[in-house]
Amino acid sequence: MTMTPFIIAIGGPHGSGKSSVSKRLAETLNMNYVSAGEIFRQMANDRRISLEKFSQMVIEEPEIDKLIDDRTKELGAVNNTVVDAQLAAYFTPKDAALKICISASATHRWERIAKRENRSLEESKEETRIREETERKRFLDLYNIDVSDLTKYDVVINTDRISEENTYQITEAIVKRIMLDYKDQ
Repeated sequence: MTMTPFIIAIGGPHGSGKSSVSKRLAETLNMNYVSAGEIFRQMANDRRISLEKFSQMVIEEPEIDKLIDDRTKELGAVNNTVVDAQLAAYFTPKDAALKICISASATHRWERIAKRENRSLEESKEETRIREETERKRFLDLYNIDVSDLTKYDVVINTDRISEENTYQITEAIVKRIMLDYKDQ
């Protein structure tokens, strides 16, 4: 009998906390970590262009999105992996152990991004709003995926009123419980 690979997909919008939770979870549980954002940044770096310029290229050349997503799918299909991607629920195997959405209201996300990137709230708001609208359209056009549809996720955690630490603790507890079920298979 072949055991189903143990894969945790963590998705959600920019600034929700998904990357912080995903990285720590992978580290704590000694799992592989795959980040679509890191793949994106590496591709920009490989081309020796800024993230802003690369973001514009992706809008003009949809095949770049497909390359990023194909690489995420490939790396995210490996046993014992946490996948951190806005579309994690869509780009991991259908039988992934658990698909979690880390979410937050736009206002909270803008504030977090502004703090993280040392920018003004207005700058963060405008840049994130444009980025998300562009991505929403691209994902609909490329894959017929509506990022606001959370039905692909098993668990949705709204981080508006939960600290980063508590969000992590909740996520870790859920994942550890699912791990026990997998070990019993």
